[in-house]
Amino acid sequence: MRKKVAYTLAITVVVIAGGTLIWMYGRPLNADDVLAAYAKQPNCTAVKIVYPLDGTLFPPEIVPPTVRWEDENADASTWLVRVELADGQAPVDCLSRERQWTPTAQDWERIKKGSVEKEARVLVIGVKSGLPVKVVSAAAIAVRTSKDEVGAPLFYREVNLPFIDAVTDPSKIRWRFGSISSPQPPPVILTGLPVCGNCHSFTQDGRTLAMDVDYANSKGSYVIAPIKPQMVLATSDIITWDDYRKEDGEQTFGLLSQMSPDGRYVVSTVKDKSVFVPMPDLAFSQLFFPIKGILCVYDRQTKVFSTLPGADDPTYVQSNPSWSPDGKYIVFARAKAYDLKNTKGQGKVLLTREECKEFVEDGKPFLFDLYRIPFNEGKGGVAEPIKGASHNGMSNYFARYSPDGRWIAFCRAKSYMLLQKDSVLYILPAAGGEARRLRCNAGRMNSWHSWSPNGKWLVFSSKAWSDYTQLCLTHIDDNGESTPPVLLANLTSDKWAANIPEFVNAGPDAIAKISEQFLNDYSFVRAGNEFYRHGDADNAIQEYGKALALNPDNIEAHQKLGFLLYHVKDQPQEGMTHLRKTIALDPHNVRAHYDLGLALLHQRKIDEAGGHLMEALAHMPAGGLDDQYTPLRVHQNFGEALLLAYKLPEAKVHLTRVVELDPASAQGHYWLAQALAGLGEMEPALLSYAKAMKLDPRVDISPGLHHLLANGLLQKRQYRDAVSHEERALAMAQAEGDNALAARLKKAVEYCRQLEQAAKQ
Repeated sequence: MRKKVAYTLAITVVVIAGGTLIWMYGRPLNADDVLAAYAKQPNCTAVKIVYPLDGTLFPPEIVPPTVRWEDENADASTWLVRVELADGQAPVDCLSRERQWTPTAQDWERIKKGSVEKEARVLVIGVKSGLPVKVVSAAAIAVRTSKDEVGAPLFYREVNLPFIDAVTDPSKIRWRFGSISSPQPPPVILTGLPVCGNCHSFTQDGRTLAMDVDYANSKGSYVIAPIKPQMVLATSDIITWDDYRKEDGEQTFGLLSQMSPDGRYVVSTVKDKSVFVPMPDLAFSQLFFPIKGILCVYDRQTKVFSTLPGADDPTYVQSNPSWSPDGKYIVFARAKAYDLKNTKGQGKVLLTREECKEFVEDGKPFLFDLYRIPFNEGKGGVAEPIKGASHNGMSNYFARYSPDGRWIAFCRAKSYMLLQKDSVLYILPAAGGEARRLRCNAGRMNSWHSWSPNGKWLVFSSKAWSDYTQLCLTHIDDNGESTPPVLLANLTSDKWAANIPEFVNAGPDAIAKISEQFLNDYSFVRAGNEFYRHGDADNAIQEYGKALALNPDNIEAHQKLGFLLYHVKDQPQEGMTHLRKTIALDPHNVRAHYDLGLALLHQRKIDEAGGHLMEALAHMPAGGLDDQYTPLRVHQNFGEALLLAYKLPEAKVHLTRVVELDPASAQGHYWLAQALAGLGEMEPALLSYAKAMKLDPRVDISPGLHHLLANGLLQKRQYRDAVSHEERALAMAQAEGDNALAARLKKAVEYCRQLEQAAKQ
């Protein structure tokens, strides 16, 4: 006998043991009513089953999925979901008022047992309210349960969006570890890091974890630690990719590092430069891909860094490496290295939006090809393009070998790498050949994939159903054929993007908690710098304070605190104290001298300010330290201050240097014109004024300049021009509401006119 199904509907609802019984016009509605009506019109459509998709193959340990559908027929108010099992087993029926249904744990076990490698038919029938029962819509799909277990837990990261928020405050990023059989998201095993933690990898035996972390003053730090239920990431576990050819003075990010299957080696991209741009779309809020870099290998036995010959050509960017399961080959993504038109800091690892306009605004493509190279115990060899994943007019990246070494699964997109809306998963023979699009691709972005240790399942991230990335599974058979995606909704938290999933060849209790013991004062400085860079002064100050609590002599923390407290938080005494402490610790610190000089200029202590600004200039490289600390800015600020203090000869020197460094500076030419006019050098003053007005007429705001020009012109007996400048000065004073100045200038205008009139007579 079919059971009456728990449900709620109009008219009368009676609560009974085991659920809610629906009554319609004096009688209970049941599956038999709906099926009888459906038998009379089996061809009606209008329902679209959104999930699962037709042909889905579920792993045997998966928790009950939620069947979801859409119905174009507005009359449908109730739906019967029937799951018809193989071999004549009794079906599972349920009535729903919502456009979704999740089987109970008991029903799901029965469905799985009745569909092992056999099709179960999922039928959704829409019913119009009222009697007699009228079916208005329907749809059906077939699903199966695999005999192959996933057999391994997942380690993955959850990130808050937009991504810029996670970059600014990485302490909210968290990592989870657990089985797909968990009805709730697995426990959070690592969170609260004030510095960024990124890509991770595990050894083939599941005994070692490696992960990108920011440590000390290095963006290229990498932690390698043994797997334990209670893991501790210690300073002794950390290497830094910056140690490769450190004498170059070129910082390295250490992008997309991967540990060898046996755990002896790690390969990474070094001497890299990457586009790193926040984007406005919540779902795709970051553009991130390398445009420069070579592959470097670290040998954990010898503790030596060396390039991988064949993947170390600086004319290419070589990144995103992946090991074959026997450790004999590495597949990596390669493209022609690119020099940005707007790159200002040649040594910068991460490039900003302003520096990447050709990609962000112009949409310039950047395509990667997959290449394979023999590892040869670090000696490398000839890198060869993989047929089917190279030179196809698309970007190919994220290669992952199957555990048996037969297949490579990879991503293909129109351009770029990482977080691409059109990213699609493909598979091809490991030696190259025809690339086939996997059936598991679902909607937007399919990426970040990892094989289960038994080679039967592939986990990947997708945005098919949400802006917040979710995890999915697909089964891969012996012929490399995949099945529609299985959404791991139980692993995904609301408003969190799940990415970088990786199967670990270990038990689900292999990791219970990961703690860090590598954070030092520089770690908090790096955290503070992210807040500083994004204009969050309060959180930046808090992180710099933590750094000083660990090390009271941290120079950068003092300097940044000094700037923020004086110029942003209006705490001048505290700010100057930190700046003076910086200089005491580092007498030639350019930033501290510049910031302190600006503070003293603000206090009109011109002479003392000049000493600090000249010290900043003396030790500043010709190109400056960054956009904020450049020789041009020093000369600008000091020149303007000297001008206001009426120290005209000194002002002339610095303002002349401003227009030499930046001939297109309208403000520089305008300030220089004032200094020259005050010194009575009329010809160059008028020339500078004309240049300023040609560059930008909006800079013309100083009545004092026009009064000086008028005086000089009077001495040259150019009365008409003198009158014009005095009138301009008067108009400015009146517009500013400076009545006293306007009164004086009105007399000056009259005086000029009198001289002009007398000259005519």
